[in-house]
Amino acid sequence: MARELYASVAELPLVCPHGHTDPQWFADDEPFGDPTSLLVTPDHYVTRLLYSQGVPLEALGVGPLDGGPAAAPRDAWRTFAAHFHLFRGTPSGMWLNHVFGEVFGLTQRLDAATADVTYDHIAACLALPEFRPRALLDRFRIEVITTTDSPLSDLRHHQRLVDDGYAGRVLPTFRPDSVVDPDHDGYADNVLRLGELTGRDVSRWDEYLGALWDRRQLARSLGATATDHGHPSARTSDLPAATAQSLLDRARRGTLDPAGSDDLRGQVLTEMARMSTEDGLVMQLHPGSRRNHNRAVYQRFGRDQGGDIPGPMNYVDALRPLLDRFGNDPRFRMVLFTLDETTFSRELAPLAGHYPALFLGPPWWFLDSVEGMLRFRRAVTETVGFANVTGFVDDTRAFLSIPARHDVSRRVDCRYLSELVLDHRLEIDEAHEIAVDLAADRSREVFKLGHRS
Repeated sequence: MARELYASVAELPLVCPHGHTDPQWFADDEPFGDPTSLLVTPDHYVTRLLYSQGVPLEALGVGPLDGGPAAAPRDAWRTFAAHFHLFRGTPSGMWLNHVFGEVFGLTQRLDAATADVTYDHIAACLALPEFRPRALLDRFRIEVITTTDSPLSDLRHHQRLVDDGYAGRVLPTFRPDSVVDPDHDGYADNVLRLGELTGRDVSRWDEYLGALWDRRQLARSLGATATDHGHPSARTSDLPAATAQSLLDRARRGTLDPAGSDDLRGQVLTEMARMSTEDGLVMQLHPGSRRNHNRAVYQRFGRDQGGDIPGPMNYVDALRPLLDRFGNDPRFRMVLFTLDETTFSRELAPLAGHYPALFLGPPWWFLDSVEGMLRFRRAVTETVGFANVTGFVDDTRAFLSIPARHDVSRRVDCRYLSELVLDHRLEIDEAHEIAVDLAADRSREVFKLGHRS
């Protein structure tokens, strides 16, 4: 039954409403570099597991912030290959093996003995026109893909894509963390830069919000349909303007305590929700990661090096101020993600099963796995059905793994739906409709992407 369902969705286009690929790849359409810089060094799923087994990040080609040496690409690949067995049973192992076999046509298992031959084979493939970014968009059947873009970005790569006829194919997503989170690196300077870009006096709360609005509209003019917010918690606030002004003043001076930072982030989330009722951008909230937990790695190598750890979450109380204002507003749409799966059935499903504005995003990051996806479906479906969830979100910088990730999601959903059919909880025609909906249509609808040719 699962195989029958899967056959109906296996070749459907990929709809990718939330990801972290680089828009410059598609704008320039230049060949990717060496295998290591494409598949190993930037992938914190890969580097974090190898680091946990004592492999230095430098040995994987990750350069220290002080300019210290890092392994050359071929040497780093040899280290990666010699330790590839560590990925057995992990999602990364599945994704990488799919890339090696389906994308590059490799048949031998990656290990120390095959390191050089696989490196040379992949390098030769990357030099071919059919492995350039735009060609791979077509080969992977990617209907639409979104990137993650700061308010400080001029979005010139997206403008070039529009000029080249890729309007509606590669879209920006407005991600304002760098100018709304007082704990973000360089926050005060980032806010000043925001003011320079918009010509607004960002020392004033109303003008600061106006500057955020202006940058949202730039992203929207180039096709953005969503915003994204990666906060430590789901905290939202509904504070008087004078209180918000005081928080902004202290944040810009660097004198906010942790509670004040949470208040300010929470207030900006509520303001972003208000803006969404006006411009229609879908709001995504990705809270719960304790960023840069390994201080030594952060200080030596910087952000996003695999030291992010999930923490417990509270959505019911944290979202109450925002939902009191906008949870029943038909103009507002918010997609919730979590790294704390204890909240699936206790908090998130009941919230999304009631508030018209809320939808549940799929299992994210550490939960983007076969078992994590199955636990999600079993925890939330009886409360929210299939209409109050989105389709799959690949959420990755690893462009070549996107087909593998969608394929795993489709297989898991078909497995789950087959159980419902054989338990007489669904009819087979209903399961087919749901499988197609989850594979592509849900994301088109929830993220306002439409049906594209």
